[in-house]
Amino acid sequence: MISKINLEKKIKEIEGKPWSPIDIARTNDQVVRMALLEGEFHWHKHTKEDELFYVVKGEINIQLKDQPNINLREGEMVVIPKGIEHCPKSSEHSYVLLFEPLVLKTIGD
Repeated sequence: MISKINLEKKIKEIEGKPWSPIDIARTNDQVVRMALLEGEFHWHKHTKEDELFYVVKGEINIQLKDQPNINLREGEMVVIPKGIEHCPKSSEHSYVLLFEPLVLKTIGD
């Protein structure tokens, strides 16, 4: 049976657990993860995979090495290409969807 996914329920599931993404859907060799971003993550990169950030609620800033930072508000998204060192952060509770290959290590290489 095909089931729909309620993002508000998923938000409640991860509330209070920053930087602990959960898998919410899989398609082919890709996964959609949801994470609560609060404060600053760490600088990292993904050597072999791109990573897409889509802001569901809140606002995030993705710091980049040798490039201008990217600020994302609700309804905005960006693809961070493989090999680009980045550090996501948020000054408020922000919920994002991460579209990435199933094999991608969220914490980086």
